Amino acid sequence: MPKIKTNRGAAKRFKKTANGFKHKQSFRSHILTKKSTKRKRQLRGMKQVHDADKALVARMLPNL
Repeated sequence: MPKIKTNRGAAKRFKKTANGFKHKQSFRSHILTKKSTKRKRQLRGMKQVHDADKALVARMLPNL
């Protein structure tokens, strides 16, 4: 039986928490001048993975 491999791209994007996985929000890397201060502020920080996506992320990260 072969070893189960972790998806390395997903491992760099998601962190395991007690309640699931957290990830950085998108739309914060470039072209920020046209985005409002409020929108940029709300995109800061980490967010939880939605319930609908938890199983997919868990399958990509079996060893985390």
